[in-house]
Amino acid sequence: MSIPVVTVGESQEDLVGGLERLHGPVTVVRRCAELAELLAACQSGLARAAVVAEGSADLTASLVDRLAAVGVVIIALTDSPEERLRLRGIGVSAAPSTVESTALAESIAEAVRRHAGPGPAGLDPGAGPGFSTGFADAGAALHPEAVDAAPEQAVVGTGRIMAVWGPSGAPGRTLVAVNIAGELAAQGKSVVLVDADSYGASVAGVLGLLDEAAGLAQACRLADQGLLDREALLRVAVPVTATAGTFRVLTGITRADRWTELRAAALALVLDRAREVADVIVVDAGFCLEADEELSFDTMAPRRNAATLRSLELADSVIAVGSADPIGVPRLVRGLAELEGSLPGVSPEVVLNKVRASAVGRSPERQLREAWERFGPSAGIKAFLPWDPGATDAALLSGSLLLESAPESRLRSAIADLVCAPVQQKRRSSVFSSTARRRLTD
Repeated sequence: MSIPVVTVGESQEDLVGGLERLHGPVTVVRRCAELAELLAACQSGLARAAVVAEGSADLTASLVDRLAAVGVVIIALTDSPEERLRLRGIGVSAAPSTVESTALAESIAEAVRRHAGPGPAGLDPGAGPGFSTGFADAGAALHPEAVDAAPEQAVVGTGRIMAVWGPSGAPGRTLVAVNIAGELAAQGKSVVLVDADSYGASVAGVLGLLDEAAGLAQACRLADQGLLDREALLRVAVPVTATAGTFRVLTGITRADRWTELRAAALALVLDRAREVADVIVVDAGFCLEADEELSFDTMAPRRNAATLRSLELADSVIAVGSADPIGVPRLVRGLAELEGSLPGVSPEVVLNKVRASAVGRSPERQLREAWERFGPSAGIKAFLPWDPGATDAALLSGSLLLESAPESRLRSAIADLVCAPVQQKRRSSVFSSTARRRLTD
């Protein structure tokens, strides 16, 4: 079965002509004048592979992700070592512009087999006897140059991603996320706090950061272009120094209408890079789980809630925060059902925040646990965080963590216990380990 291929770039006529002359599983179905035309052809299901002979600089991680979603792999031709390295970073196979047609066709066939995604009807990339890689080419006597169809595996970081999520209604996601990051830093761990709330980012405000640069948007922009390395991530992540430790923050978007800057593919690359520089990545996720792209006729359009969905999908652990009151608990129950429907593989740990007798009655923890056992999902309640407006107001007013402004508060102790962090006395000396400090400052 032949693999339909579209190409873009007018300077590679000999190469494209060579592909067309091959008697193998590659057929050039359209020559495009520009990248936009190639995208339209791929989106319509016309092709299974795309060869970008010119304009590889316009390829981004988001674009590659969109084409992968419709079952299209990309081979880009460039003679620049730096460009080939960038392309590898965003998932594009690269080859020199002098590559022979035979080698290129074989690489296309191999890339399609590896992808094994949805494609045009009747095409089976893994077909057996009818799917041969043998080619008869007049130029076969020449020695073809290898294509980077199987680039070296990138270094995979060992950091763990902890996402803090909760339904609408201000259950305290940011409060929990920020103070979890602070407690982990006080333990001596290197931490990156990511504000991925695309509706109401507030980590910068809670920490008193006068930052209008939207660090996460900057990191996503660099990642989308394949330019986000360790040093670039550390430049855009704001360091926050507390009395008991230091962590870095990727601040959120400054306006809700900037949500398009948080593309899923780019955010995934940012989180992967953060795994390399930190022990723990704490993500303050948004509340909405609606897959709103299903409501759009354009399946390649950006998704409003992509940042939240991708953060939860990639997280090693998810903390689901709900308000402990007659409105917040039902919202959390419905939100957990929606979370299970959207991301069945996620197993959240439930935390009830703002626990107080005035909203629930006497012995609030007992009453909440009994009600949860009767009406809640199978997952039990991991922790109860007490209502402590005095401590939270003092922290918000000073733009600091609870471990600084209210180290003896019950709320601070409960959050520390949540992440298995021993409650430490407020002190001037830093417990941030030298190893962890080097990982964040090198």
